[in-house]
This record gives sequence, C-alpha cells and structure tokens, in this order.
Amino acid sequence: MTELRHRGAKDGEPPLQQQPSEDKGSDSELKVEKDGVSDTETKADSGVPEVPVPADDTPEVLNKALSGLSSRWKNWWVRGILTLAMISFFFFIIYLGPMVLMMIVLCVQIKCFQEIITIGYSVYHSYHLPWFRTLSWYFLLCVNYFFYGETVTDYFFTLVQREEPLRILSKYHRFISFALYLTGFCMFVLSLVKKHYRLQFYMFGWTHVTLLIVVTQSHLIIHNLFEGMIWFIVPISCVICNDIMAYMFGFFFGRTPLIKLSPKKTWEGFIGGFFSTIVFGIILSYFMAGYRYFVCPVEFNNDSNSFQVDCEPSDLFQLQDYALPSVLESVTGWTTVRLYPFQIHSIALSSFASIVGPFGGFFASGFKRAFKIKDFANTIPGHGGIMDRFDCQYLMATFVNVYIASFIRGPNPSKVIQQLLALRADQQLHIFNSLKAHLVEKGLLPALEEAAA
Repeated sequence: MTELRHRGAKDGEPPLQQQPSEDKGSDSELKVEKDGVSDTETKADSGVPEVPVPADDTPEVLNKALSGLSSRWKNWWVRGILTLAMISFFFFIIYLGPMVLMMIVLCVQIKCFQEIITIGYSVYHSYHLPWFRTLSWYFLLCVNYFFYGETVTDYFFTLVQREEPLRILSKYHRFISFALYLTGFCMFVLSLVKKHYRLQFYMFGWTHVTLLIVVTQSHLIIHNLFEGMIWFIVPISCVICNDIMAYMFGFFFGRTPLIKLSPKKTWEGFIGGFFSTIVFGIILSYFMAGYRYFVCPVEFNNDSNSFQVDCEPSDLFQLQDYALPSVLESVTGWTTVRLYPFQIHSIALSSFASIVGPFGGFFASGFKRAFKIKDFANTIPGHGGIMDRFDCQYLMATFVNVYIASFIRGPNPSKVIQQLLALRADQQLHIFNSLKAHLVEKGLLPALEEAAA
C-alpha cells in the first residue's frame, strides 16, 4: 500500500488520504482502543485508507427502550432481539421449501459480494477507477450463470432434456460461460488507464478473490441443499448455535483471551460453545432425521412437472442399535442406545463448526482490522453486515460438501441412467453389451433370468 502511495505521488496522482494518528479526534482514538488495535499496529497500517464508519442504525424504538442500560447490556439486548428475529425468519423460509432456500442463498451471496466490493470501492474511491463496479457485477453475473447452469443440468437433467431451449443452453453451457467471461476480460483490458495500471490490476484481483470466497462457497451450499435439507439446516444451525453459545459463555464467564484478532473472544466462550454445539447437533439431528421432508434429496417430478422432496429414507436415516462403551454403560446402566447413523455424522459437523468454523470469523476479523472497520456493513443492528453473519458459514459449507463427497455420497443410479439416455443409440448398445458380458462373467445374469422365468 505504501508503494501505491509513493507511485501516486510520483505519477501526479493524488496520494491516498490518511491523516496521522495524532490528528484524529478523540472518537477515532476511542474506536482504536475499543477494537483492540494498538498504536504500533495503527502506524504500521497507516498506508491503508480507512473506510467510513457507518452510523448507528439501531431502531429508534430499541434505543428508547434500552436508553437506561449501559452500552454493554444495550448491545446484548439488541443482539439478542435481532438474533431471535433472524432465527424466526430462518424457520419461515425452511417452511417455504428448498427452492425458496436456494433463492435466499443467492440473495445472501449477492449482498455479501456487494459489502466486500463496496469496501474496496470506498477505500480507493478517489482514484475514480473506470468501470470497476460495472465489471465487478458483470463478473458476478458470469460466475453465477456458470455455477447455476451446472447445477440445473446436474440435478434436473430430465427437465433440461425435455425443453429445447434448455437443452441447447445445456449443451453449450461451458462455451457460453467462457465467452461471457472472456468478454469481461477484454472489457477490463480496454478500461486500463495510464497511471492507474497497478491499482486497476489490484482491484481486478480483489474482485476475483471475492468471487472465489463468496460465490464458489455459496454454490456448495446449494449442492448440500439438494442432497437433502438436513445437510443444509444442521450445519448452518450448528454454526449459529456455536456463535450464540460462545457469545453467551464469553459474556458471562469470559476471562481468558482466545486470539488477538478478536480481543472479545475468550477460551471460556470457545469451550462452552463447543460442548453446547455438540449436544445441540445430536438433538437437532434426531428430530430432523425422522422426517422425509428434511432427509430426501430435491428431485424434479416429470409427471407432475414440479420439484418434490419424497423418497424412501436411506440407512443413514433409519434407527439402529449401538452398543455403549463399558464406561458409559457403568454410568447409565444401558447396554445399547438407539440412534440414527446421521447423528454420528452430526458430531463431526458440530465439531468442525465449533473448532475450525470460528477461524472463518477470525479471518474476517483480520480483514476488517486491515481496513480499520468494525463491521462489513450496518445491515443488521447489533450484528453488522450480512457478511459478518456468514463468515463462518461459507467455510462450513465447503467442509460439508467435502464430507458428503468423501464419506456419504455413492454412485447415483438415476444420474447414470440419465447420462446413458443422452448417448447415441450405438453407444448405448455398446454399453449394454459390455454390461451384459460383465454380469454373465459374474454369474449374476443367469440368476436374474431364472428369477424372471
């Protein structure tokens, strides 16, 4: 950043505006002290312009109702009330079904992208970079077209093959996606202006890293959702539970700082959140695993021309008896316990949400400290921006997708058949003969013929 400032002065550009720390008002000093940023850190990062601090957006009715409380308890009540409101909204969209959930994920993704891009634009607004915001949103459109097109083709093959326009778009989807991106790439090259080259390439990278972090991982959330809403709801709920319980334990019992990036995070909150999330994950999984609405994958019904969530639950969602270890048997007096296998997997999900998931929040905290901001935006009073609530969710989504691919998902016969039906007749006949020879060699085909007779 210092190099950019020097370059701007040499090339006749206006230098990045950054006032020395001693010229800042008492409000800025209080903010630095509140956020836990030392004077040394402030001076070391003096080459980075600060993003304007958003005004307090707490609803006036809450300000009046909580006016007699200290700032600490006022923040506690504001966060608590808004948290309950967000959880209620979450339950409502779950009731509306998977397709509405998918649209909500898309809206959240767009808002998170807007918050990060706005920070970049606010920091370097004085340079008046040509086409920066236009190209950023264009690249977002291109990447979403690519990912959602892949998802529709993969999960709703029957619908795509039935409609001629969709079939053509599916066949040339990747070429169209590449052509769209190439158009944006050429537009960026044409937008390059003398004396702004380095900064323009810097912002080009800013946009692409944002797309990688936000769009790619939100796409994985969609994939998890289509595997069954339980793979969407349980991981997200575990992150929410860990965030709430870590805050509660830290608020009432926190004494030992956990990490310098987030001075308010404590070991007491971290440990309390871990055990609370494990118990919560097991209980929530037991409740949800008994309902087909939550465990069945989302499929398109060709007969009713609608999306449906109905199937015969797999063994993962069938109650089974598990023998207890001798230690637990001596304590409880039980020899076996009846659980859904998914509850065992929920322990892995809860553990990740409690141990590794918070590092997504620490990463976001480091990003915000780099630009001297407290929150990504002021969308949600007491919570900050949408990205402040989803910084851990994106990391969790990636883990769940990898976990499903590694330990859960097997070959899907329906998808194999869909791919076979898309082949030419001679290719289908070749595969049929190969499969028939394989079954005869294994001794399975004669048994099938006798059963048919």
